[in-house]
Amino acid sequence: MSTVPEIHRFTSIRPPKVTFIGATAIAALGLIVGSWVFVLGADRVQSQPFFSVETLERGGRFLQALLGIGSSSTPAFAQWAAWQDTARLAYQTLAMSVLAIGIAALIALATFMFGASNIMRGELAPYRSWVWGSGFFVVRAFYTFTRAIPELVWAMLIIFMFAPGLLPGALALGIHNAGVLGKLSSEVVEGLDTRPLLALRSSGAGRFQVLAYGVLPQALPRFITYLFYRWELIIRTTIVVGFVAAGGLGLEFRLSMSYFHYTTVTLLLIWYLVLVVAVDLIAAVLRRMAR
Repeated sequence: MSTVPEIHRFTSIRPPKVTFIGATAIAALGLIVGSWVFVLGADRVQSQPFFSVETLERGGRFLQALLGIGSSSTPAFAQWAAWQDTARLAYQTLAMSVLAIGIAALIALATFMFGASNIMRGELAPYRSWVWGSGFFVVRAFYTFTRAIPELVWAMLIIFMFAPGLLPGALALGIHNAGVLGKLSSEVVEGLDTRPLLALRSSGAGRFQVLAYGVLPQALPRFITYLFYRWELIIRTTIVVGFVAAGGLGLEFRLSMSYFHYTTVTLLLIWYLVLVVAVDLIAAVLRRMAR
């Protein structure tokens, strides 16, 4: 009996093709396993391992302190006066987030088209000069610089120029998110189909008219969508920025932790959760209206 077909069948077998998504999933799985191997290896040399009865007991005691279990006084989250006092802090935190997203929106809206390569250096560039082309790199460098420095570091730097309050926190959040929002919006402009824009220009429209009536209307809905997404992230970061005397719930959270007022910490976390859920719902409604 001939074995030629069998030999041909085995030699035609090829190894499976690894796609980019498959390679990424394998790499992510390897990083997860490697990180846990490192954590567990370093865990053995610590005085108190992470997976231990002592850690579980400490976590239980801290949870009891947050809930006021075993305390002779009434927990702060069960006092109406405490809710009234912290409501003002929650309002300040919300105001900080609104002011921050307003600052980020103004900066990004004024600069994002100048951060698109097809506008500044490509076929839609109003002027073919090194000055106009270098503006692209200036805007992109600004986006990179503002995004590279975290909000907390920005707040620590700005707090030395301004008195403690909401303004330093709003500026820190606004400057950082202006870089993020501007870069995302610039990439939206770079992904636009330029054929309708070139047709508009060939019909007699000036280059800046093409930008105002062709590019901006197409990019603006995506810009607004990104804007509300960044607002959702800003409200989550306000409590961290508040640690450096930027006001709101963050400052009171740090003081309550320092003075071991754990039931007040629980109350502040409840307010923080309410703000996050409210902003998420409002942003979702506004995004649907903008589409």
